[in-house]
Amino acid sequence: MKSPNWQQTDGKQYRWLRELLDIMEHASNPEEFLEHTKLEMFQDQVFCFTPKGDIIALPRGACPVDFAYAVHSQVGDRCVGAKINGRIMPLRTPLSNGDQVEVITSKAQTPNPTWERFVVTGRARARIRRFVRTQQRAQYVDLGRAILNRAFKQEGYDFTEKALEGVLKIFKAANAEDLVVDVGEGHLTGRDVVSAVYPELKTAQQKAQALNLTDNVISLKKSTPKKPGQAMPIKGLIPGLAMHFAGCCHPLPGDRIVGIVTTGKGVTIHTIDCESLEQFADNPERWLDLSWNVEPEDKDVHLGRITVVMANEPNSLGNITIVIAKNLGNITNLKITNRNPDFFEMIIDIEVRDVKHLTNIIAALRASPAINSVERARS
Repeated sequence: MKSPNWQQTDGKQYRWLRELLDIMEHASNPEEFLEHTKLEMFQDQVFCFTPKGDIIALPRGACPVDFAYAVHSQVGDRCVGAKINGRIMPLRTPLSNGDQVEVITSKAQTPNPTWERFVVTGRARARIRRFVRTQQRAQYVDLGRAILNRAFKQEGYDFTEKALEGVLKIFKAANAEDLVVDVGEGHLTGRDVVSAVYPELKTAQQKAQALNLTDNVISLKKSTPKKPGQAMPIKGLIPGLAMHFAGCCHPLPGDRIVGIVTTGKGVTIHTIDCESLEQFADNPERWLDLSWNVEPEDKDVHLGRITVVMANEPNSLGNITIVIAKNLGNITNLKITNRNPDFFEMIIDIEVRDVKHLTNIIAALRASPAINSVERARS
C-alpha cells in the first residue's frame, strides 16, 4: 500500500513530463519543440545560436568570449566585440537562452588577460592563460638577452646562445632559451652566466675581491694594505671598524651620508634622508658625521636601486634594458614585485658611478612611453 504522500512524490518526480506535454501542445514546429525541450531539461546551461543557426551550449553565466572560444579557438583569440540579438554589447555581458551571438574578430587582436576575470568555461580560461604565459616568456627572453649581451660585452666577449650550451647542466636548464628566461626573471645574473662560461673570469674576480675588498664591504683595519695613492671612499670613519652600505637606501657618491655604529657589525652607511634612521633618534652617540672621499676621475661602481611601474605590453622589459644600457648602467638584478593585466611593478639594481649617473638613468626611463613611474628605492 502506497504512503499517503505518494501523489506529492510522484508529482515532483514527473513534473518535467507534464511540462514536456505542455511544450508539445504549444510548439508550432519540431524545431521549436526541440529547442524548448533542451532549454527545460538543462537549467544549468544556456543555449545560444550562431548567425547560421548552429546551437552552442554553454554554462550559465557564460559571456560572448566563452561563446567565441566554443565556436573555435582562433575565433576566441581574435575576438574584439560581439553582437547579441543584433546589438553590439560588452564582451562581459552574460548570455541568455535563445540569444543569437555574432562574434566580431580582427586579425590584429590577441587574447586580453582581463578576459580571465569574467569567462566561465575552462576552454576560454586555458587559452587566455596560455597566451599570457607565452607573452610573458617572450618578454623575459628579450630582457635576459639584453642583460647577457651587456654582461658578455663588459668582459670583452660576444654573446651567443651557443655559448650557453656547455653550462646548461650547471644551472639545471633544459635549453639555452630557458637559461635566458632565468636571467630575465632575475633568478640569475648576467655575471653568473659569464663566469660559468668563462671560469677563468670568476677566478680573476675572486682575486680582485680579495685584494680590493669589493662587493660593498670594506675593511678599515689599520693593517689592511692599500694600493699607493688609493684613498678610502668615506671620510670620518673610526679606524679599526668595518663598514658596509645600508641595503635600505643604497647610498651613492653625491648623497649626504651618516654612519650608524652597531656592536659587532661596524658602521652602516645611510643616506641622510633614510627612513631607517628614525629608530636611532634616541641614540645620538651611535651617529657618525661622514662624507664621501671620491675623486671625479674614480671609476668605481656602486649599487643603485630603483622601483619601476611600466605598462604590461610586449617589449616593455626589453626597452627598459636598452635605455639603461645606453646610459652606461649595468643591471645586476631585477625582481618583479607585482603584476596585473595592465602593469608590472619591479625593483631593479643598477651599477652606477654616482647619484648623478643614477639620476640621468631615471630621467631617461621617465621619457619612455612604456614607463608609468620611476623612483629611487628608499626601502
